[in-house]
Amino acid sequence: MLSASLVTNLSAAALKAGAAVVDITPTQFPVNMPGGHSSNMATGVHDPLNARALVLDDGKTKVVWVVIDHLSVPRKVTVEAKEIASKATGIPVENMLVSATHTHTGVSASDEFVVEVPGGPKLSDRQAKANVYRQLMLDGISQSIIKAHGQLRPALVGAAAQPLPSEVFNRRWYLKPGKMPLNPFGEMDKVKMNPGTSPDVIDRPAGPTDPDVSILSVQDAKRKPLALFANYSLHYVGGSPAGQVSADYYGEFARVMPSRLRAGDDFVAAMSNGTSGDINNIPFGVTRPPRAPFEQIRLVASEAADASWKAYQEIGRHSGDVVLGMRQRILTLKYRKPTAEQVMNAKAILAIKDKEAIARLPALATKYAGSTVSAAERPEETLDIIVQVIKVGDIVLCAIPFETFAETGLELKKKSPFGRTIVVGLGNGRHGYLPTPAQHELGGYETWLGTNTVQKDASEIVVRNLVEMMGELR
Repeated sequence: MLSASLVTNLSAAALKAGAAVVDITPTQFPVNMPGGHSSNMATGVHDPLNARALVLDDGKTKVVWVVIDHLSVPRKVTVEAKEIASKATGIPVENMLVSATHTHTGVSASDEFVVEVPGGPKLSDRQAKANVYRQLMLDGISQSIIKAHGQLRPALVGAAAQPLPSEVFNRRWYLKPGKMPLNPFGEMDKVKMNPGTSPDVIDRPAGPTDPDVSILSVQDAKRKPLALFANYSLHYVGGSPAGQVSADYYGEFARVMPSRLRAGDDFVAAMSNGTSGDINNIPFGVTRPPRAPFEQIRLVASEAADASWKAYQEIGRHSGDVVLGMRQRILTLKYRKPTAEQVMNAKAILAIKDKEAIARLPALATKYAGSTVSAAERPEETLDIIVQVIKVGDIVLCAIPFETFAETGLELKKKSPFGRTIVVGLGNGRHGYLPTPAQHELGGYETWLGTNTVQKDASEIVVRNLVEMMGELR
């Protein structure tokens, strides 16, 4: 009779993997791109958007990771896509992670899509295009999983990380005395997002960065590269040609990475967003030379690919002797609610009609007054979110549905009981920014009511649960 340990090792050595890419580039134009606080229309495509899927199977457990070139993960779309893929593959929906890259030059598509009702009002052209893209995204997510599952083959995995500190910068800064403007609520924050590069204005960053490019590498049985899913805590780069859809540096990384590993045509590379809620690609305090459209994207993608190649060399021999595991929890968080005084002040701002008086208000005052009133009128008191942990041998992925601050990712890596930890932001949803309580005390864009929607200690609740989940898998 075989010993229990030998049976376990034989089972673990039977790892299989499949990877696939499905195009989710819009086909109807113009389309609305995420534009921050103003409209941003696209009339064409610079480079394609994709859904990239990785399926792992150890003979007992199957797990899925999909990375989509999109600002966020529309939760209702993702739920439906997971259900379609689950019916086709038998993989439980709770074993599926879908994360967004956070490209700001993708397509705007929210959780709420207006469905045309027979006899009801006809959809506007914009609503109709949004529904077309909703279906394209739905098909892309579900079919990438189904396609990857259909290509399962014996595989080996490994993980490593390589620091790339030169392209990540904390965007929240303390300013020099007298330089801080009023925030939209007429109050004075202690730190400012994107304060510019003038040494006469900026003082010091308000938080750390996570410099690591982490990789989960997959080889086939002949030790040829099959897939590489990377993770970097960089918000996005920007600077793509105006009016054109682009996957930003995430897509360019996927395009150049096969050449780094001399991989075949079936190789799939993906770059996911890490904990980048307070991180961007602007070197504050330094004046960067002008760049041509898409040039900085190419530079960052190339450096990230080089870092991934270096990390790949450090893995050495990949292993098929791994056990998979998965944990998912639904956490209930409280929505932030404004005080009666905040609501009164917000309504007073919204009541102003004189253009000159509006112009004298702090920047974005009207927008955030509207957010304050909306928060007060929101009927729901709580929000359910999904957090996940995927175990791949001594490698673990933690997924968080927020734009999470770098220090939270660093904390999870420090507290993790696994040899290698990858923290994925914008996983299974996007519910605004997730500052730590200490960062809430400093104020700034990411902490404003409307930009941040949940209770101020939410990051601590998320970390506590993810650490417990990692402990259960360990």
